[in-house]
Amino acid sequence: MGIHKFFTSLNDLERIIRAPGRFKFEEHNVAAHSWKVSQYAMFFATIEERAGNDIDWRSLYEKTINHDFAEVFIGDIKTPVKHSSPELKEMLAQVEEGMMEKFILSEIPEEFQAVFFERMKEGKDETREGRLLEMADKLDQFYESFAELKRGNKDPEFVIMYRIALRKLLDLPLDASVAYFKETILDDVINEDTVVDIKEITKEVLEG
Repeated sequence: MGIHKFFTSLNDLERIIRAPGRFKFEEHNVAAHSWKVSQYAMFFATIEERAGNDIDWRSLYEKTINHDFAEVFIGDIKTPVKHSSPELKEMLAQVEEGMMEKFILSEIPEEFQAVFFERMKEGKDETREGRLLEMADKLDQFYESFAELKRGNKDPEFVIMYRIALRKLLDLPLDASVAYFKETILDDVINEDTVVDIKEITKEVLEG
């Protein structure tokens, strides 16, 4: 048993397409998503740090780069499906956790298993780093759906994804980051020229 299986499985993440089964102007894979999430989290962690909050940078990076590795087993489940019921979301989480545990025990060298169990556990917890992961993950969903709507993709699923992501971003308990997103980034977003009326959709969420 060596680390070889883990390393080769990273290639599989490049072949897992996000929001599968829908027409998209731009395809996104899970590996690229993880990298973008780490970049978003790094920026907003800087915002939080400048606001006087302590950041465990090691924990943040480990959470962000590993948060979707388990999708190598079950693929990407579309956001509207995941959010269709709390019970389904919990069941999917249990399946991912069980398959991740089996993978670590069968494919990761014994001397590294404890480290992998810690790094591959669910990262969206109540720590500031866990909240930043949640924010970064939703921000990528926000930008992926925004890119489709901007170019005129009228599939209703992308409107749903945009609304879900925006609501979640605005409700996160990260005051400095949410304020920056709402007052600076969101202002830029709604002032872009888009085929689908992003400004109106955003206004509905803000007023809802």
